[in-house]
Amino acid sequence: MGKKDKISLPSSGAGLVRYFDEESNGPKLSPEHVVAITVILGVFCLILRFAAHSQGY
Repeated sequence: MGKKDKISLPSSGAGLVRYFDEESNGPKLSPEHVVAITVILGVFCLILRFAAHSQGY
C-alpha cells in the first residue's frame, strides 16, 4: 500500500476564525443583561413617542 491508497480529508476549520480564544478588554455582559437593556430602551422609545404625540409633534 502506497500513498495513493491513503485518503486525505479536508481541514475542518474551513477558514473560520476562532474568536472565543482571544480575551478582550471590553465590558462583559451576560445575555440577560443584553435583553434587559434592549427592553428598557424599547420602553423608553415608546414613552418618547407617546410624549411627542401628546405634544402635537
